[in-house]
Amino acid sequence: MCQVEFELACAAIKLLKGPVSDEEKLLVYSFYKQATQGDCNIPVPPASDVKSKAKWDAWNGNKGMSKMDAMKLYVAKVEELKKKEAG
Repeated sequence: MCQVEFELACAAIKLLKGPVSDEEKLLVYSFYKQATQGDCNIPVPPASDVKSKAKWDAWNGNKGMSKMDAMKLYVAKVEELKKKEAG
């Protein structure tokens, strides 16, 4: 696994046209944030901000995961979504 594969997956996710569930979007987001920024470093948003709170919870759920592991999981999830879209 290298940075190039991760960057290719980042580009590939933008080209997906098939439906991606909110749960899958949150998972991809959480791996991306963990891979690029490490552990969640922002305060918890208010519960009334449902979208931001869901994103925060997803990212914070990866606390302690290495950036390399997050990159691997991100690439694997994007590949899964590409296969799903291809049918």
